[in-house]
Amino acid sequence: MPIAKAFFLTLMLGAAMPVAPAGAEVLKVAGPWEIAGIEPAQTGYVFSRLQVAETLVTTDRQGALVPGLAESWSVSDDGLVWTFKLRRNAKFHDGTAVTAENVAESLQRTLAGVGVLAQAPIAGIAAEGGDVRVSLTKPFSPLPAYLVHFSTIILAPSSLEAGKVVRIVGTGPYKVKSLTPPARLELEASGTWWGGEPGIAQVNYLAVGQGETRALMAESGEADLVFSMLPVSVDRLKANPKLDVRIATIPRTRLIKVNAASPFFDQVEERQAISAAIDRVGTTKVILRNPDLAATQLFPPAMKGWNDPEVQPLEKNLDKARALLKSAGWVPGSDGILEKDGKRFSVTMLTYASWPELPPLATALQAQLRQVGIDVKVSVGNSSEIPARHKDGTLEMGLVSRLYSIVPDPVGTLLQDYGPTGSDWGSMGWDNKEMQQIVEKLAASSDPKVREPLRKRAVEILQQELPSIPVTWSELAIVSSKRINGVEVDPLEVNYGLSAIRWAQ
Repeated sequence: MPIAKAFFLTLMLGAAMPVAPAGAEVLKVAGPWEIAGIEPAQTGYVFSRLQVAETLVTTDRQGALVPGLAESWSVSDDGLVWTFKLRRNAKFHDGTAVTAENVAESLQRTLAGVGVLAQAPIAGIAAEGGDVRVSLTKPFSPLPAYLVHFSTIILAPSSLEAGKVVRIVGTGPYKVKSLTPPARLELEASGTWWGGEPGIAQVNYLAVGQGETRALMAESGEADLVFSMLPVSVDRLKANPKLDVRIATIPRTRLIKVNAASPFFDQVEERQAISAAIDRVGTTKVILRNPDLAATQLFPPAMKGWNDPEVQPLEKNLDKARALLKSAGWVPGSDGILEKDGKRFSVTMLTYASWPELPPLATALQAQLRQVGIDVKVSVGNSSEIPARHKDGTLEMGLVSRLYSIVPDPVGTLLQDYGPTGSDWGSMGWDNKEMQQIVEKLAASSDPKVREPLRKRAVEILQQELPSIPVTWSELAIVSSKRINGVEVDPLEVNYGLSAIRWAQ
């Protein structure tokens, strides 16, 4: 890297990265995620990924559910009561023991909020002996997967004042030493973790929004571990002998969210035409540097059982797109833009830059849809604008990045995204009764023989109806200095395993 660029980076970022006490070796971590607040439903993912706070259930690197703060769990024969057996040696960072009573209280608070737990049919949460019992109003097989969600992190009573979270006192290998929202977080070994001492005692996290800046930090040594690298930077970083680059396909899809109740997208032919106009292979090859990320269906290959190799793939076909639009009543106007009933097919696509590949993807889609007579105006704003416009009904199109492992059972996402009112990141104006019935049956059963045909039919409906239009699948690229060992990519983005990292000998 040129000396001038390295010097500038040091000036700009050296002071921003938290400074550890003299003599302490600090693991310096950079990522794109700002810490907007400390309410678990808001930014709990930062504290769970960095191993400050833990959930009852977590996942392994293959996406399977494994014990977290709960060492085991079971369900009653009627499916209405789940029992979670807690680790007996778990302690909070303030030194107090983790009890069934305060775990139940923490989950009760989560249940009363706006997180995913409120979407489960929970009748009550209570402590019984040393266990936590969750009672349901009806069988709900994905419940343990819901307890992986970051909004369900277990916090000590000392985290709260007057019912509000004022500090994060968790159970993980690291505790908060200093927090300066939205960008800086200093961590140190908690000394109380049931899993033992972490390999590196001091960790500093810095939120850096610009992908190229994060790449420069890795190259200059300003950061030892950097998450979410841009494809344009990856090849350069791979050639650096001081760095390791790891890439994993993750259960995240970049998709077009459309208002299926609007006159532009209320017919299935219109949504199918949008899909047929998209050059997924060309777009992913140029922008993401990997044509294999072309989303030929909604769920990526990382979601085993939900990515169906037998489904008819989504492909570019401009003639088909034009024919579908014609059948829906759209005809070219004098300037080539389609018209129907005196209305031009002119819409605004909202997107956001916190995922830096979204704006260039939106620009590519704008050009591709223009080929079939659809005028798209791209507006780049904050991610919060999309759910806000969903709620007030003014959203026309949105290009979003949807993670399907927030609840590591896709049924949880389906319940949220494709219910009668859709969701912030799911469908809008699409009400499919068959889909809702399928999802209800999936949620009620854990029998693979029952679930398999239902799952297959759900994928078929989404592929045919296209309430969400897939564009690309995703990869997670992380870069680490060769000064450290033990780095692994978590494809579900649940836990980054910082405690397993060691300084290289």
